[in-house]
Parts: sequence; C-alpha cells; structure tokens
Amino acid sequence: MVLSVVAFAVLVGAFVVGSLTRVSAGLVALVAAFVVGTLLAGQAVEDVVAQFPSGLFLILVGATLLFGVVRLTGTVELLAAWAERLAGGRRLLVPVLMFLLTAVLTSAGAFTPAAIAIVAPVALALGSRFGVSTLAMGLVVVQGANAGGFSPVNPFGVVANLMLREAGAADGTLRLYVACFLFNAVLAVVAYVLVQVLLGRRAARRDDGASSDGATPVASGAGVALPDGAATSGGSRTAVLASPTTATAVDVAPAGPAATEEPVRLTPVRALSLLGLVALLVLTTVLGVDVGVASLAIALVLVVVSPRLQKPAVEAVPWSAVLLVTGIVTYVGVLEEMGALEQLQRGIESLGSGSVAALVTGYVVAVVSAFASTTGTLTVISPVVVPVALDPALTPVGVVTAVAISSSVVDTSPMSTSGALLMASARPDEERRFFRALLLWAIAMVAVVPLVAWLLFVQVGL
Repeated sequence: MVLSVVAFAVLVGAFVVGSLTRVSAGLVALVAAFVVGTLLAGQAVEDVVAQFPSGLFLILVGATLLFGVVRLTGTVELLAAWAERLAGGRRLLVPVLMFLLTAVLTSAGAFTPAAIAIVAPVALALGSRFGVSTLAMGLVVVQGANAGGFSPVNPFGVVANLMLREAGAADGTLRLYVACFLFNAVLAVVAYVLVQVLLGRRAARRDDGASSDGATPVASGAGVALPDGAATSGGSRTAVLASPTTATAVDVAPAGPAATEEPVRLTPVRALSLLGLVALLVLTTVLGVDVGVASLAIALVLVVVSPRLQKPAVEAVPWSAVLLVTGIVTYVGVLEEMGALEQLQRGIESLGSGSVAALVTGYVVAVVSAFASTTGTLTVISPVVVPVALDPALTPVGVVTAVAISSSVVDTSPMSTSGALLMASARPDEERRFFRALLLWAIAMVAVVPLVAWLLFVQVGL
C-alpha cells in the first residue's frame, strides 16, 4: 500500500513539474518509470521497456505528421478563406464556421492545442471585424476543437478508443465521436449565446448610465455585437450598439486584408490534401485500418507529390506532446504491473455502484484536467475507467463518452494549454478579462458537465 502511494505521488509530481516548469511531464514520467519500476517494484529493465506503447507512438507520429504536411500545403489557410467567404456579411455564420473549421482540423488528427493555435487568432480577428464577442469566439473555437477531438485519428480519440477496445466495445468508435461532437456543438451554442447576452446587458447598463449623466455613450469594441449591414468608412467599421433606448457608435478594427491581397486558391496539392483527409476518415472509421498506418501512407503520398514538405513536416511533429503521452503511458504500465492501479480500482469499486463510480471518475478527471494535460489525464485514468465500463449494468460506450467529455470541456481553463492559447490570441487590454472569464467558465464546466454527461450517457444511455 505504501509503495503504491509513493508511486502515485511520483506521478503527481511529474504533472506538477510539467505544469510549473518547462520540463516535460512525459520525460519525468519516462525516467521515473525506470526508477520506480527497477528500484522500488523490483522489475527488470526489459519489463519496463516493454511498457512503452509502440503502437500508440506510431499513431501519434503518423497523425501529426500528416497534419503537418496538410498545414504546409496551405490547406488550412484555404479552409479559413472559404469560411470567411461563406460568412460574407452574415455575422451569425462566423462562429459556426470557426467551430466547424476547428472541428475539421482536430477530426483530421491535429492536436487540440495546435488547431486552436491556428484558428483562434483568425477567429478572434473575424470576431472583431464582425462585431462578435472575442470571448464568445474563443469559447466556440475550443468547443470546436473538442468536438473533433475524439475522432479515431486525434490523440484524445486514440486514448478513448483504447478504453473502448479494452472494454470490448471497439465498434463504438463512431458513436463516441458523434456523441462528443454533438455535445460540444450544443455547449458552443450555449457559450456563445450566454456571453453575447451578458455582454449586451452590461453594455446596455453602461449606456443607460452614461445617458443619464448627459454624456455621449462610448463602448469598447471588444465583445460588441455588430449588426448586419453596419456602415463602413475609411477602412474601418462603425457599429451601432442598439438597446431599447440608446444607439451607440463603436469603432471596430479595420475590416481585414486589403482588397488587392491575392486570395488563397485551390491548387492540385491542396485538393489532394483534402482528398487525403477524407480518405483518412473513411479508412479508419469505415474500413478499420490502423490510424497510424493510414496516416503515414497518406502523408507519404503527399510527400512524394511535393518532396519539399518532408523536412518541415517532420520538424513540425509535436515531439514534446508525443513524449508526454508515451512517457505517461509507460509509467502507467509500470503502475499496473506493480498492482497500484488495482488498488485504486478497488477503492472506486468500494463505492458500491458502477454508476456512482462513473460519476466520481468524471469529476476526478474534470478537476485534474483543468490543471494538467487532457491527453495525459485520460491516459492515467484509462485503467480505472475500463473496469467501470465493464459493469454489466452500464454500457462501455456511455461510460467512456461521459469520462471523455468531462475531461475535455475544462480545456478553457487559463491554466491549460488551450486556455493559455486563447489568452495569447487576445489583445493585451483583454488579457485580464479573458483570464477571469475563462477561469469562471472552467469552474462552471467542472461543476456541471460531469453530472450532465453522466445523466445523458451513463444513466439514459444515449
């Protein structure tokens, strides 16, 4: 028992080091696996090496390499340009298209932080141009990333699908993906509407106060709704913020690139990249081809067509993230061999109900994931989730879906990578407001979502 406590304390220490310093938690966990495994648990070095997840490594490298190639072809910029063109002057389409663009990227295998890093600056800029709250746009982008995050080729989905396979529900891959997509889509709508309504009320109160003082109402461009067809002049847009009694002129940022800028065009290699992404989804979800093998094969085709992409694509693979996941998986394997995870499982089983255990697990992963890597959290909790999912009274897909959603919806926390990326994409004068708002949203997600997900997917069985 004491040995297990020490082993878990080392794992927590790895997460703390990874969160507070630039040292990879995966590297700490990988080295700790040999120290704990050989010195404390008496395992041979060969036994520790055998815990390294070679199959998972192949999937992560293959998927991220393919996404790197696709990004270098300019396909992402093409999708963003199409999204802006589709939106035209229709403000409500902007968050929808940004949600879908981020979801497409993560569905194709992009790490969630990578997709957010690409889309968030574009989304927040479009939000300012169309008068949509930048905070609302940021939340929509994160939910879009999570919506596609549980595809079979995304690291989130890879770990979740490993749980399904171990629970004997390998055929639940598509159901998991669709459930997570729809849940995050609904959550994105809730976030967008809630933020827009709250900001609108706050702006209305500000305007009423200014009017009662006889002053000219002035509002900040951040988070202000710009009506369709608002007047434009001199490269900038003037928004009219309407309330029941006032109309406020607001200067919004210039309307983006000059008209003379060359548009992003559909080239043969970009068309081939789009076909490759479609082929990847078909091969993995319909035909059951290994994700790593399919990703590497499609990446090879693109590299053969355009050899100059190979070097930068290999360099663009997020090796630190690969090290994080594989290092933690290796350490978890050592924990499993020494019986530490079995003791944790018995503790959860002592709750007396698989359903209650699923709810408790959902809250645990939500709290931990708000401060640590979602992929790492899912990896650590995986051996605990599988026995709960095997409860005859529950459905494995429902349990895994509830845990997956609970672990990912808190990614808006400013202490997480996704939340930090949103803050980095915001204007300097918005950083403090973003921090407070993202923290409050993450707290709300921790409090509410695990219960809702448990009710929908574990109790009701959707």
